[in-house]
Amino acid sequence: MFWSASPAAAAPLSAVASGSTGPTSLDEATEKATNAADWVQQNWGTWLTSGLQILLIIVIAVVLRHVIRRTITKLIERMNRTAAAAQGTALGGLLVNAERRRQRSEAIGSVLRSVASFVIMGTAALTVLSVLQINLAPLLASAGVAGVAIGFGARNLVTDFLSGVFMILEDQYGVGDEIDAGVATGTVIEVGLRVTKLRGPNGAIWYIRNGEVKRIGNLSQGWSTAAVDVLLAADQDLERARETITAAGAEMSKSEPWNEQLWEPVEVLGLSEVHLETVTLSVAARTMPGKAPGVERELRWRIKQALDAAGVHLAPRPAPEEEEEDAADPTAAVAAPSALSNPTSPQSLASDPLAAPPKIGK
Repeated sequence: MFWSASPAAAAPLSAVASGSTGPTSLDEATEKATNAADWVQQNWGTWLTSGLQILLIIVIAVVLRHVIRRTITKLIERMNRTAAAAQGTALGGLLVNAERRRQRSEAIGSVLRSVASFVIMGTAALTVLSVLQINLAPLLASAGVAGVAIGFGARNLVTDFLSGVFMILEDQYGVGDEIDAGVATGTVIEVGLRVTKLRGPNGAIWYIRNGEVKRIGNLSQGWSTAAVDVLLAADQDLERARETITAAGAEMSKSEPWNEQLWEPVEVLGLSEVHLETVTLSVAARTMPGKAPGVERELRWRIKQALDAAGVHLAPRPAPEEEEEDAADPTAAVAAPSALSNPTSPQSLASDPLAAPPKIGK
């Protein structure tokens, strides 16, 4: 009796079963799972290949960057050791000093390492994006626009950097050089890619942007000239004075350390000035770069002692009062006669105490 149901009772059950979405949802889920599995099965090979390619690109880029940077660092260290070995020898005097060589090589090494890192990592990034099938055209266009905007806004910084790079590569000046940069003059104490530091004659440190330097006068490259002017009395024996100065220069060129700093014999060029009571002898010698001031001081010392021993007397320099009188206003001498020509002028009355005072009124 319990298992036999009437048709009327079975009708609602069939209606409920037909209206239920349970079997339909299960079928859809099964179909979606099957499709996903098929999609994964179809593309997992591509994913694995792309992943391995990306991993290989990153590994190659990192290893190549490390090898290149290490090679550049070893090359710079080798250059510094060579400069340090040459320092202190006779050849070292003709070369740049160790600190200048070190800073220049470090700056060049920094630029090369930065360029190598940028090129390698940038190429690796673009290769990875191409493996991922990303369209690079919009990205490169955006990067180009952003680069132009940044370059225009920071054009002074870019100018300073590029000027510093070319200045270092061309070795226009270095640490220890005496230069005239137009905006400042002094001794170079540090060379950077953006700023150069100079020590002025009064001890001030000048920070000069490399992009602002329009001309450079390097007083420490090639050779320098030591020039000394000897002021003699007009009645002295000039031939004896020349022989005495030449002998003093020859003795100086044989003594330490002047024998290395003097590149040519001391030469008496002749008379540069001739006055009524004095004459000026010009003495010059070619020296090592940057050594001219010291050579000039030593040469004056030796010339003074040699002339005193030879009985040749130096002429005294004009007194400051005489120089001021010579440089006085010439219109004063012209104004005086005009004042004296008018006997009633105040200047004429002041010059002649016996003159009668002018009449005032009637």
